[in-house]
Formats: sequence, C-alpha cells, structure tokens
Amino acid sequence: MSSEGPTSSPIEPLPRRPKVIKTNQQQVFLYVVLTLLLSLATVWGGRALVHNSETLTFAVGAPNSDEALFAAKLAAVLKNNASRFRVKIVNNADNAKAIAQFDRKQADLAVLRTDAKVPLRARTIAILEHDLVLLLGPGNKKIKSLAELKKKKVAVVAENESSIAFVRSILDIPDGPDAAKIQMAPQGATLDKLFAPSSGFGAVIAIVHASRAVRDKAYEQVAKRGGFTLNAIDEAKALARKFPGISSETLTAGTLSVSPEIPDDDLDTIGLEWLLVAQSRMSPTAAGDLARIVYENKSALGLDSGFATRIEPASVEKDAYVMAHQGAADYINDDTKSFMDKYSDLMYLGAAALSVIGSIFAAIYAKITRIAPEKAGELSTAVLDVGERIEHAHSLDQLECLQDELEGILRGAVIGLRDGTISTDGLDTFKLGYEFVRDEIGMRRDYLKRHAGEGEKATQDVAPPQHDESNIVVVKTAQSA
Repeated sequence: MSSEGPTSSPIEPLPRRPKVIKTNQQQVFLYVVLTLLLSLATVWGGRALVHNSETLTFAVGAPNSDEALFAAKLAAVLKNNASRFRVKIVNNADNAKAIAQFDRKQADLAVLRTDAKVPLRARTIAILEHDLVLLLGPGNKKIKSLAELKKKKVAVVAENESSIAFVRSILDIPDGPDAAKIQMAPQGATLDKLFAPSSGFGAVIAIVHASRAVRDKAYEQVAKRGGFTLNAIDEAKALARKFPGISSETLTAGTLSVSPEIPDDDLDTIGLEWLLVAQSRMSPTAAGDLARIVYENKSALGLDSGFATRIEPASVEKDAYVMAHQGAADYINDDTKSFMDKYSDLMYLGAAALSVIGSIFAAIYAKITRIAPEKAGELSTAVLDVGERIEHAHSLDQLECLQDELEGILRGAVIGLRDGTISTDGLDTFKLGYEFVRDEIGMRRDYLKRHAGEGEKATQDVAPPQHDESNIVVVKTAQSA
C-alpha cells in the first residue's frame, strides 16, 4: 500500500503589472512636441504682433525732388523686405517746408542738408549724399580767394534757392546792395551762357551732388572749349571750423573731366551733407531696424540721377553736426550684432514661451498624467501572500510552485528596478520579506521531506510478511503419480 498526498492545486500566477515606462516615454515625447509647437505658434504670433504695420510719415519737398524720389525708393524697399515699417510720403512746396513740418513733430522722417536749420529733435539715421561746392571762373581766369567774389557778380547753380543764403554766408555778404550780386542762375542755363560777356557773371558757384558731378559730361565738354577754370577754396578748413554744417572736401584729379583733366591735381573745396533724419523719440529698436535696412539696401536706394548711391553710416562722434540716433549708433558701433538686432526680440520671446509652456507640461506630466513606478515596498504584499500559503502546501510539488512564484516576484522586481517601472522606495522591506518567505519555504521543504520519510517507514511496518516461493513444497499425491 502506498500513501499519496493531496493533489496539488494549480497556483495562479500574479497578474503582471503593465510596463509603464513605454507609456511614460510616449507622454514625454508628446509633451515635448506640443511644447515646441506651441512655442513656435507663440513666436509666430509674437512676430505677427511685432511686425504690425508701423507707419512712418516722411516729409519731403516737391514730388520730383531727390528727397521725394528717395522716400519712394525707401517705401518700396521696406515693402519688399517684409518690414514692419510703412512709409507715408507727404509732399511740400520745397524741402524747407518739409523740415518745418518735421520740426512741428508732424513727420517721423525727413531729409535735410547741413546748411539748413536743423530741428532740435532731429537725429541722423544715415548720410545719403555729399554736395560739392565748385568755384568756377570764366576761361583761364584764376580766382585766388573767396574775398575776390565780393566784387563780382556771382551765379549760383543749385537745385533750390536756399543755396543763395548759403553762398552769402560763406562769402560773408550781409543783406544790402552787395547781396544782390549773388544771384540764382536761370533754370537750365549752361556754363557757356553764364560765362558769356553778355551775362555779366564773373564767377559761378555750383553746388552739386558729388555722385552727379562725376557722371556729368557737361563739364568735360565745356572744358574742351576752354570755357572755365576750376578753382581751389583755400579757406575750406577755416570755413569748416566756422560753419559746423560745412565739411572740408578734396576733389581728386580728373573728377570733373578726364580729358582735359579737371582738376589736374587734388584740390581743396568745401561740401555739405544730405542726412536722413528721424525724430529723437523714435525707439532705438525701430531706428536700428531702419538703419540696418538702409545700409543693407544701399544699391536699391540709389536714384538714377546719382543721389544716394553712396550711402554712409551716420557719424557717431559726439561733436557731429547732427547727432546720430541712438538706435543707429548702436547698430553702427557693433555690426557683429546685426543678426541679434534683427531677431533678438523673437529669440527672447521664444525662450520665454519655451520655458513657460515647458514648465506647464512638466507639471501636468509630474502631477497628473505620469504613470508613477510601483514602489518596491508594495511588492512585499505579494511576497507575504506567498508566505501565507506555505502552510497549506502539503507536497513538494505545491511548495515548488510557491518557490517559482516567489522567484518570479523577485525577477520582476529586478527587471522593474532596471527599466524604471519599480522604484527603490521600500526596497529594504521587500528584501526582508523575500528572505523571510524564502527561509520559510526552505523549512517547509525540510518538514515535508522529513515527514515523507517517516510515512514510508510506517507503511513498511504494517505490511504482511512475504513468502518465498522457493520454500513451497509440492507434494504429489499418489493419484498424480
């Protein structure tokens, strides 16, 4: 007879906890994408807000004047560059009235020549053009000094009559009978006509754009006929010191004519500057943006006549006749920051949006949507549950099932600690519980083995004796014999 223990009941394995690390990674990826998209949307919205059209009123003279044509070019360049600026051109009878409008704060921009009365609030954005003062005498007659002109009838060749006052000031001729000798040359009059004996002019002072003087072939044609002599203004440096708006200039050989060469050597004269000015109240950022666009698009802003074909940065010297706008000065003094000047606002906005939106999503992930890893201490419950079933294991097979379940819990804990699905919180408790249950299983196994041995011995003691067939004697009866 053999005894069998109760059949082992199948032990259901603990349900596997779904891994959360993949889900958490997907959430993190999603929040990163959303953060970037929302930040880009914020920057785009900020750019649209920043680039809202800002209209700058540009006061100019007559529609066909150089400053009016330049203003139209500037408006086109700003539009083509998708700038936030828009230019509204306001025409006046002449440039003097345009400057007066600017002085009344009725315009944001204007173009002035440095012999004009400069408004107190005017700040330079760029130097658009230089005017040269050419002192011309008839034929081969030399004019040794400006003082000689006080005795002569002088024709002034210029675009507007404001130049008459300028010539009188440099000649130091006050109002009176002598002032009448300084006259504006008739419109369209050539040098030949002005130097004709019938005209009565003993000299001509031409105030011309430097860029136009180089292109004008009329001087070369008249020079070939021996029609004029270009004279130096030896008082150039003294006049520049006396009148802050005047600059000392040098005409290089061949400036007006190559053949014959006029002048035949470098020659001193005086000049004036045409300035693009803005109101001092314009923000440095706006002025810097405007200056950058003007400097970067010089070729597109030049007129066919030559005006503004050699745009220069504003003078940032403290003793400049018209102080540079702070925004233009900042740009001029540090060209390496031109990219930052252009995009710094958007970069700061993007960084701020990224920080705020990222912080919001990080808080949502940490507090709401994140699937937190299971604490190692919580696995102690499963371990102790195995321990409570040890005493109900009446066979080694049942005990081996519990052993496998315990090892499975340990294996899951190790894997979870590795991939982050289980935290180290309560790890010491888990280890203590695991070691306790493991020892309990060992003791239960020893108990079952010991009792299994005693049971087999008891069975042998109660079994009937066995007879050896070799001791059986077969008696044959006589009948069988």
